[in-house]
Amino acid sequence: MRGGVPRHFRRLRCWDTVHNRCSGSSWEQNSDYRGGIMEIVYVYTRKRSEFGRQCNFSDRPAELHVDILPDPSQALNFIERNPCDIGIQCAHDMSEHEVNTERFEMEVRGINHVEGGWPKDINPQEMEQTTRYRKKVEKDDHYITTITQLGSVMEHCIKQNNAINIYEEYFEEEEELEGMDEAPSAKTINVFRDPNEIKRTATHLSWHPDGGRKLAVAYSCLEFQRAPKDMSYDSYIWDIENPNKPELTLKPVSPLVSLEYNPKDSHILVGGCYNGQITYWDTRKGGQPVELSVIEHSHRDPVYKVIWLQSKTGTECFSTSTDGQVLWWDIRKMSEPTEKLILDITKKGNLDLALGGISLEFEPTIPTKFMVGTEQGMVISCNRKAKTPAEKIVCTYSGHHGPIYAIQRNPFFPKNFLTVGDWTARIWSEDSRESSIMWTKYHTSYLTDGAWSPVRPSVFLTTKMDGTLDVWDYLFKQNNPSLSLKVCDEALYSLRLQDNGRFVACGSKLGLTTLLELSPGLCTLQRNEKNIATAMFERETKREKILEARHREMRLKERSKAEPGKDEEAKEDKPEENMEELISKAEKEFFEIIEAERKRREQETKKSEGEEEQEKEVSEEKEILSQA
Repeated sequence: MRGGVPRHFRRLRCWDTVHNRCSGSSWEQNSDYRGGIMEIVYVYTRKRSEFGRQCNFSDRPAELHVDILPDPSQALNFIERNPCDIGIQCAHDMSEHEVNTERFEMEVRGINHVEGGWPKDINPQEMEQTTRYRKKVEKDDHYITTITQLGSVMEHCIKQNNAINIYEEYFEEEEELEGMDEAPSAKTINVFRDPNEIKRTATHLSWHPDGGRKLAVAYSCLEFQRAPKDMSYDSYIWDIENPNKPELTLKPVSPLVSLEYNPKDSHILVGGCYNGQITYWDTRKGGQPVELSVIEHSHRDPVYKVIWLQSKTGTECFSTSTDGQVLWWDIRKMSEPTEKLILDITKKGNLDLALGGISLEFEPTIPTKFMVGTEQGMVISCNRKAKTPAEKIVCTYSGHHGPIYAIQRNPFFPKNFLTVGDWTARIWSEDSRESSIMWTKYHTSYLTDGAWSPVRPSVFLTTKMDGTLDVWDYLFKQNNPSLSLKVCDEALYSLRLQDNGRFVACGSKLGLTTLLELSPGLCTLQRNEKNIATAMFERETKREKILEARHREMRLKERSKAEPGKDEEAKEDKPEENMEELISKAEKEFFEIIEAERKRREQETKKSEGEEEQEKEVSEEKEILSQA
């Protein structure tokens, strides 16, 4: 015995490996005792179902275990505090934290599917193999049954489409009337920033011709010899729904000043470079230019405008620059221009006397005519099909004090065109060369670009150096813009409207391109707007003609006084009609128009009053019948 326990007895401890604890202890008799060494063997068993048993809870009524009654003697020890003010905050304690989330960039990728579905042993390029395989498939019975089934399904769909027009608009007029009551407004849809660290000016914008889901932006620094050394030459094509990353990067040899989509082939773009070269891209081949013009036969100054021509091939364009030239190109042969015109208004063809071109205008409905806006503030009207270079310059229009940054014909009335320069925007008529027929007030900031609305003949937009976009609606207001919107803090340099007139893109000096959506009233054709705009333009043209005749007569009188010996020449230069006759004729036509309009309104009022009387008589007859 040691410590009261016999040597052949030992205390055993059982370790529960499932619950990682000691499960108890027990005394077992020695099974083999040899020389003070005891070997004990015992097997513990336990059912598998007893391991890891879950706890089962059950509901039962409440039970009272302890009930401590109040002790009245303890109330004497209670000390009252009077008054007692305690502040309690009912809301949870909160703290403000800022977290920069990871920027998510989207990327669009596409595949050009040419031809597929051929077996591996058939080469689609070999005509004989494909023809043989087609004949083999067409003889198969399964092919014939499949085509027959698909034909019946297709015929059913065609009949459905013929039965009803699912795209028919039933209430177009009501929508137009709703838009008229709305105040002019615009909202920002997206903002596209120049991805480079050194910001450049968004010099030109061009919408994708198919649907306008993409926007091509040309970036360049227009400050002469002030471009930073590490400035990027890249320009970009943006998807208007993804402002984070451009869809395609165009890599020219020199910064792009102008960029235009081909209206006939949306994969082709032509650009005018800062060094005077013309280049074009095929977006299917990537961002590298397909071909460049030879620098010896290109412009000598930056190419400020490139326009595609309306041709059968869809490969012809023409460009202008401040070097005083207009060059015609065919992108199939860029080694030299197909035609050349020097903008010398003296018609001598001297390049030293030529006026520098900044803006171009070409209307496809008038394929032989085009107009050039110069940096001297003059518009040159030209005819491409003239026989001699001197005859190609038809006439000039002067009225601006600085470069004409934009020139565009009215899409509804091609005789009238808009020019933007210095501090004003002016509307001209081809019939009046002395002066513009209408113009805006002189702004405090310089105007940089402008364009007509493609859907409304009386609406045009202008951009200014103070970052403001002005929308003018001459039908309702002529002294001030209908909408003036502060787009950004820096100067706006370029402007482009989509074909539907609803979306407008503005490019700024620091490469910020803002996409705006105009309110329905500004992009919906109003009732009788064309007729009213026509009358307005014709009235102003007549007024300018009368003033021109008056000024011509005054100049002739002054000349005759100064040179009495040249009376005969003065008589020859006198207008065919007398000034008083012209004024009386214009007054007569003016009063006839007013009288006709007054009679028309009187007829309308009489007609409406007659209808109201008929309605009253019908209602009175109904009342008499009901009483009877």
